[in-house]
Amino acid sequence: MTRVPPLVRDQLTPAQLEVYNSIAAGARGGVRGPFTVLLHSPELARRVEQLGVYCRFQCAVPHRQRELAICTVAAHWKADYEWYAHAALAQKQGIAEETLAAIADGGVPDLEEADDQVVYAFSRELLGTGRVSDATYAAVTDRFGDAGAVDLSGLLGYYTLLAMTLNAFEVDVPEDAEVPWSR
Repeated sequence: MTRVPPLVRDQLTPAQLEVYNSIAAGARGGVRGPFTVLLHSPELARRVEQLGVYCRFQCAVPHRQRELAICTVAAHWKADYEWYAHAALAQKQGIAEETLAAIADGGVPDLEEADDQVVYAFSRELLGTGRVSDATYAAVTDRFGDAGAVDLSGLLGYYTLLAMTLNAFEVDVPEDAEVPWSR
């Protein structure tokens, strides 16, 4: 059960309401998941949401590889809600269910696309060791340039922030949601 109750829109402070309305009217189309917690700190929620719009919808990493990286973060942190929200989006981008299952299990997925391979390797190395080897770094910059490497690092950091928020506050997934691990 979520540790902090979701805020009721009618009872929000003016600062919370401003952020709530901005999120609801933006690219996400609603206030869900980590933002139900972050609204308790409206200034943090505002800044996190602005960074998230760039990371999720606009960064130099292609959409398919963004979702692959996000699912890698979700599996690393065993962030139920993050997995619930993004595994389906990854499948819509063509990431196979078997690939997602391997990522969820902490295994090495069979990735056929070179872009997927380099993004997954970069993500796993950075999440697992806090660093990236020269070879992996070169592979990412060869595919996506310096801006892509910076954006991928930022994307991983952003979704780690969300995963930590989701886990610390035990944000619930819908009852019918399937999460591939148990807490």
